[in-house]
Amino acid sequence: MTGAPRGEARLSAAEAMRRIAEATRVIRNRSDREPRIGIILGTGLGSLADAIEVETAIPYPEIPHFPVPTVEGHAGRVLIGLLEGIPVVAMQGRFHLYEGYTSFEVAFPVRVLKMLGIDTLVVSGACGGMNPLWDAGDIVLIDDHLNLLGDNPLVGENLDELGPRFPDMSEPYDRALQKLTQDVALELGITLRRGVYAAWLGPALETRAEYRMLRTLGADVVGMSTVPEVLVARHMGVRVLGLVIVTDLCLPDALEPIDVPAIIRTAKDAEPRLTELVRSVVRTLSPFEAPSTG
Repeated sequence: MTGAPRGEARLSAAEAMRRIAEATRVIRNRSDREPRIGIILGTGLGSLADAIEVETAIPYPEIPHFPVPTVEGHAGRVLIGLLEGIPVVAMQGRFHLYEGYTSFEVAFPVRVLKMLGIDTLVVSGACGGMNPLWDAGDIVLIDDHLNLLGDNPLVGENLDELGPRFPDMSEPYDRALQKLTQDVALELGITLRRGVYAAWLGPALETRAEYRMLRTLGADVVGMSTVPEVLVARHMGVRVLGLVIVTDLCLPDALEPIDVPAIIRTAKDAEPRLTELVRSVVRTLSPFEAPSTG
């Protein structure tokens, strides 16, 4: 993608809308399906791609202005099809500021998903757990977040066609969807935590002092993604459900060096539960019409 690097001039609203329209047009030329739900297949939801009845798969490089993932495990495809009988579009791979992308680029695909027709976005990923009562492998329902990335994809000329200059963020994660997900988790016997996600720039992990700071600020988990996509989704009136897996414990008084193989194992062990939870939520969404109150 050719957006300006961080610190340089932002795109004009006209240019941003042109790029969104161009990317949307290319996808529509490949599929006439109008998806209702968008899904970002981050860590913990990779296997959900196998559950989608994929009708169209488009590699990111074939979509104008889409970034290309540089992180291992992010396939880089847009999948369009049916999940539990509901039309969905899934991003198989996401982007991060630490890869060198701008916040506009990181959130760009979500704007395209909205133009394709989604009204609901499911975001997933991995995170470090700072709540001492939680364990590695726990699934966390995001209730709120702290944006500590030092950037916001809504900075710059507002895209008036998509949303207001000052979008309300009193309910970034839809409460009705949270309640539905909690009820589904209870029925499935899946332990589901609920807390605050802190977005950290990375790619270096936090120090002990930084973990203490984040916990003092009220964060339960920390990661390096999610928030830019959520900000753009809410700007456009898309309701959001956020779910993350605690892949390692970040307790400052018992902090140990990162063990990447152990983190991967933890994510893989939790993946079937998260996949089952999301599939069941999507299945329940078919008659679910309660609007967001945010």
